[in-house]
Amino acid sequence: MKNYDVIIAGCGVAGLYSAINLSDSLNILITSKMELTLCNTALAQGGIAGVYNSPNDSPKLHIQDTFVAGGFENDPETTSILCEEAAVNIDKIIKLGVEFDKTESGDFHRTLEGGHGKHRIFHHKDTTGSEIETKLLEYVKTLKNVTILENALICDIKKTLTGFSFDILKDDKHSTFNSRYAVIATGGIGRVYERTTNSAIATGDGIAFAYNMGAEIKNISYIQFHPTAFNDRYNRECFLISEAVRGEGAYLKNFRGERFMQNYDKRLELAPRDVVSHAIMFETTRTQSSTFYIDITHKNSEFIKNRFPMIYDKLLELGYDMTKDLIPVYPCQHYLMGGIKVNKNAETTIENLFACGECSCTGVHGNNRLASNSLLEALVFSRRAAAVINERCKFNSNTPLISADFAHYDNAPHIPKGIRTEIRKIMQTAYFVMPDIDALFEGFDRINQIKEILCTGRFKIDRDFVEARSLATVAYLILQEANKTATENAEIDAAKWAEYELNNY
Repeated sequence: MKNYDVIIAGCGVAGLYSAINLSDSLNILITSKMELTLCNTALAQGGIAGVYNSPNDSPKLHIQDTFVAGGFENDPETTSILCEEAAVNIDKIIKLGVEFDKTESGDFHRTLEGGHGKHRIFHHKDTTGSEIETKLLEYVKTLKNVTILENALICDIKKTLTGFSFDILKDDKHSTFNSRYAVIATGGIGRVYERTTNSAIATGDGIAFAYNMGAEIKNISYIQFHPTAFNDRYNRECFLISEAVRGEGAYLKNFRGERFMQNYDKRLELAPRDVVSHAIMFETTRTQSSTFYIDITHKNSEFIKNRFPMIYDKLLELGYDMTKDLIPVYPCQHYLMGGIKVNKNAETTIENLFACGECSCTGVHGNNRLASNSLLEALVFSRRAAAVINERCKFNSNTPLISADFAHYDNAPHIPKGIRTEIRKIMQTAYFVMPDIDALFEGFDRINQIKEILCTGRFKIDRDFVEARSLATVAYLILQEANKTATENAEIDAAKWAEYELNNY
């Protein structure tokens, strides 16, 4: 059976929680691009932020911290929804079996992370995302109305008169699946960069599909670079040293072994991520060295091992004992604050198309995400999307679903070798922590050429092609927006200088 009420693209927390909150009367398909647990959710270490049975905290304070971290560019309505609905969603996943660490008294242990004024981060050791992903997936597998399609590559999505058609490649065979409603929960865009903390699936496919269908994309140039990724300078997927390590008292040090955050922000190591990443870049210029460390050796070794068992073990594999050694770190791409524009119910500008999680732009993050708000956002807005779909399904007609046609070119060649590598190099050079204005314009022209080659040429429709096309589309959108911003800022600066000259000479 290839007709469904709802098709959910993505098997991370946003996709799974959408399915959990949809009516059991609906026939639901969830697609997973690769294996079920390969997603950014499973990599989330720090925790989930929220006010839940917290007498010394309030949603109002959480909202305030979110606005400060986001440069006050956050959407007021959705940010209020995010923080005020945290309790009901945290309570629900606990009832679904998610286990958070507790204190000796039996209360939940809440940790502190950069930008938070209160201890409000619920966590499961240093593998919170994996714990949530595992427990939600276990529950979804018990739902008789939900089908999960693993190792299924979505090659394209088209809007039809009755809903949506998906071209899905599985076991080297293309099949068309149709639905009345669609939820895009495909995660981030990290693989558009040379180095990222994101998993292999994060190629921005969902954003590219939505854009090609005509959905509005917003703030896609708002990209977060995490300041403390393990710096081995070789691997594309960088191991993250969680924000929670600094939350528990770790120091940042330069190549001389000196702390330096006091020179850049009064919040020191607990400043928001963009502030810390920029500080590292300024310190790189000042010291002419890109060698930096995170240091938690002054803390009790047993505490470190028990609080961060996964990070401790992983670093041992890499040759570092975090109870004794300074750990090399450097910023790398981590999270996307923008994406597919949605409203407070996660609906895109295309009717009955929803987007949840990192691929969406709810506006809650402003220009910089507050630590551990991402898992919360995925829960809050996927639940709201499900509520809207449940209500609309009450009035569905019995009109048969229309199936769109998809072109599959027989005996077509593979895409030219090296396209994805070139895209990543352009993005790493032009639009890293501190963008290179000259490289922005030059890079955009080349990315536009690559995008046109992929979108107009006839190539074999396989994973290489789909991901390269997605990366080119995402890179095009990022640099297009960044160039527009750079041009507008230059015009503003020129106008201010002209006014200054007029008034002073």
